[in-house]
Amino acid sequence: MDPELSNKIEETVLEVLKNSDMESTTEFQVRKLASEKLGIDLSESQRKKLVRNVVQTYLEQQQQLKEEGNEKVVEQKEEDENSDDNDDVDDKKKGGKEYDDEGDLIICRLSNKRRVTLTEFRGKSLVSIREYYKKDGKELPSSKGISLTAEQWSTFSKNVPAIEKAIKKLEGR
Repeated sequence: MDPELSNKIEETVLEVLKNSDMESTTEFQVRKLASEKLGIDLSESQRKKLVRNVVQTYLEQQQQLKEEGNEKVVEQKEEDENSDDNDDVDDKKKGGKEYDDEGDLIICRLSNKRRVTLTEFRGKSLVSIREYYKKDGKELPSSKGISLTAEQWSTFSKNVPAIEKAIKKLEGR
């Protein structure tokens, strides 16, 4: 992406963020407003990833400002020590969080090929549990998996204890 366009997108996204209610505004809404202001489509993968990174950085900075004045955290020293052990950490990790090639947040890796991600599709947040495959050096999602809306995830997570109980019962046979 052209550095000039990249800077213009970043400035516009920051302007939108500064004028937004951070308690209710979603990344999708920020991207949509910035897209309208710039008159360009920001849903294209590379642009969407840029917007996501700007939003994430902004939120981290806001959180950091909140914590200043409160007690200083000693975790910085621990992070510095840990980062010495991980000099080859992938640049897809930001603030201790890992993102895939599409800019989606990786919650956890279940195995080499399976992972849980938080993604956004048509303005809705989805929890995806999916298999991935490699093509041209990129890890891509396969059709094998499931994506749950926030409501579906809530229902599922409330029923995890019942699922665990049923598993124990089956294992006890």
